[in-house]
Amino acid sequence: MPVSVLESAMFKDMFGTPAMRAVFDDAATIRRYVETEVALARVQGRLGIIPAAAAQAIEARADAGGIDPVRLAHDTEIVGYPILPLVHQLSAQCGPEGEYLHWGATTQDIMDTATVLQVREALALIETDLAELDGILDAMALRYRDAAMAGRTHLQHALPITFGYKAAVWLLMIRRHRQRLEQLRPRVLIGQFGGAAGTLASLGHDGLGVQAALMEDLGLESAPITWHVARDGLAEAVQFLALVAASLGKIALDVMLMMTNELGEAFEPFVKGRGASSTMPQKRNPISCELMWSASKTVRQHAGLALDAVLQDFERATGPWHIEWSAIPEAFVLTAGSLNQARFMLAGLEVDTGRMRRNLDLSGGLIVAEAVMMGLAPHIGRQTAHDVVYDACRIAASSGRKLADVLTEDAIVSARLDRAAIESLCEPANYLGSAPEMVDRMRATRY
Repeated sequence: MPVSVLESAMFKDMFGTPAMRAVFDDAATIRRYVETEVALARVQGRLGIIPAAAAQAIEARADAGGIDPVRLAHDTEIVGYPILPLVHQLSAQCGPEGEYLHWGATTQDIMDTATVLQVREALALIETDLAELDGILDAMALRYRDAAMAGRTHLQHALPITFGYKAAVWLLMIRRHRQRLEQLRPRVLIGQFGGAAGTLASLGHDGLGVQAALMEDLGLESAPITWHVARDGLAEAVQFLALVAASLGKIALDVMLMMTNELGEAFEPFVKGRGASSTMPQKRNPISCELMWSASKTVRQHAGLALDAVLQDFERATGPWHIEWSAIPEAFVLTAGSLNQARFMLAGLEVDTGRMRRNLDLSGGLIVAEAVMMGLAPHIGRQTAHDVVYDACRIAASSGRKLADVLTEDAIVSARLDRAAIESLCEPANYLGSAPEMVDRMRATRY
């Protein structure tokens, strides 16, 4: 029985996606191992390192689907690694020509290259999800470009913003992640082929030629030197996932807070029964947001594990490599799950602009005290204006009156500003600054 939510029949599609699990499951991993072994034989046959007939036989007969997984698991536990047991089974499939399998390679070459092939496929899925999320947030920013709401700092009313501005800030993170993904590919999608200690000594002067041909065959980059113990590339991929998951966690936190009864400004899409309580019929819990928030925490831990795996001893690690075997696939599956929840949640987000406006007016104009201060400053000086408005705010807050009414009664203020000017300064929608224009700039910016 599964002990992880990533494989649990109940939870796996909440925390991950079938597509991403299929990139890293046992069957896919074995296919990538076999793909790498066959590619190695193919290029070595072409280069005359092994007989061409042997290479052709290996390519024709090696079958990932024919590998006995039970036997492979048993033998892997004995050996400690799966490649030697895999080669034994492949060799039997290929007949006498199977003797030329794995020529000049080491276990880590095959496993690392297979992992990179999986990472390449996984990043393509992440890229597609980010692009879709980009489109959702871009449309949201445009739709709510001018929808005024309370901006909050330290969970308190600060100054007015628009919901489009908030969505555009979310969009900024997603677009930078799309840029990061493109930038990291050349550093991450590098195959591995170095032999026992990384020097390709078993292939003599042919080693570098085989390495280059193998990477070209697999569509991967070559490194100038073997990276058996230089794990920063794969670690960077996991750090990238942690950044993506963290940004989604920030979006989730915003929406969760906006879903509270006290705010009621935005809600996850309504699906009958979703977010229901077993005992409180009125509940509408933020399920997608909770899963996104959870993923942000968990993937962050995997990012730390990936950094631990960078600390490898000498030319072959005595354990840190094994950390990647769980950290990499789990980080990808969790991030894919979070992106899936984000796409669902944001595509159907229910936005209550009326409630946003009512919340904006909760303080009776106190949220735009800065606007009043700046409107008075040219007449009486900034510091004096600050003190006058500060006192008016205290009176308005303690008495529950509107700030405009208190200001109108202040002789210093009324001597400089008439009622219409005071009302205009106390209207939150008049104090949005450059928020709408920033939305336009963000939507026009491509990283």
